[in-house]
Amino acid sequence: MKLIPTQTAVGHVLCHDMTQIIPGQYKDARFRKGHVVRPEDIPVLLSMGKENLYVWELTPGMVHEDEGAARLCALCRNRYMVPSQVKEGKIELTAEIDGLFRVDVQRLNAVNLLGELMIATRHSNTAVKKGGKLCGTRVIPLVISEEKLSQAEAIGGGQPLLELLPWKLRTAGVVTTGSEVANGLVQDAFTPVVEQKLAAFGIAVAERRVVGDGLERVAEAIASVRQAGVDLVICTGGMSVDPDDSTPGAIRRSGARVVSYGAPVLPGAMFLLGYYEDGVPVLGLPGCVMYAKATIFDLILPRVAAGAVVTREEIASMGEGGLCLGCGSCSFPHCGFGR
Repeated sequence: MKLIPTQTAVGHVLCHDMTQIIPGQYKDARFRKGHVVRPEDIPVLLSMGKENLYVWELTPGMVHEDEGAARLCALCRNRYMVPSQVKEGKIELTAEIDGLFRVDVQRLNAVNLLGELMIATRHSNTAVKKGGKLCGTRVIPLVISEEKLSQAEAIGGGQPLLELLPWKLRTAGVVTTGSEVANGLVQDAFTPVVEQKLAAFGIAVAERRVVGDGLERVAEAIASVRQAGVDLVICTGGMSVDPDDSTPGAIRRSGARVVSYGAPVLPGAMFLLGYYEDGVPVLGLPGCVMYAKATIFDLILPRVAAGAVVTREEIASMGEGGLCLGCGSCSFPHCGFGR
């Protein structure tokens, strides 16, 4: 930073806001910090009484904050993401579609460790609406070294740090288990909840089977739903370890590869996730989904709806933040559950 005559300031970067006052009409920053002085700015600055200016001089190897923010934005941007105009060295990305937002957290952290620059995102693996903010990028000083930006781009490796996946699945088949429901002794309160949650992601329940207890019965019902060609199979009930709860075994009997039976999430510890050879996922939902506001189902469903393959390691990592605090007034997803 140095003080120079205003008339020689063309091409230099202002170090602070310049406020212009026109009595009765205007009082605001006429030139913002980071503005690169242009020839047409000189008469205006002089009329504001600014005969000298504190500026940064853009020397070889240094990059202005606006260009730096644009390069960080390019490091993040992927399909279905819309950049804002650069303002004071900051650019934001917003969602062009509804979908699942994902972050490569390891590379993001590596970039932010470089210093003098930053990328802030919303949480990974969350559902976003069209127009929702995804991230903001900014260079901290007014100018930054080309070397520092090149280091960030090397970490990126030519692959965007962010991803936005559109909802992919369209139909689901629901297998409701339990003799009390099959015999009409108890009304099925589970399926309406599941239907409502699926609808939020554009998934319709196209097939439904209600069966009594028993491994063979449940497996046959699953096979029947599978034959209808649905994109997702969901089994409700019979997920505990009681002797007559046969849903996990029936899912295995139906040919699914079980990724995980059990999850470090409360509510939802008895959750099951599996996949068939053709890629169709199958979910075994514990009873808590029927009455709790937010459960493991709400954390997994966005990923499944977008066609993302969920791994055992991914489920295991949900332990941190996987405890719902049971707040009197639930604000999910605007809370720490699942984060």
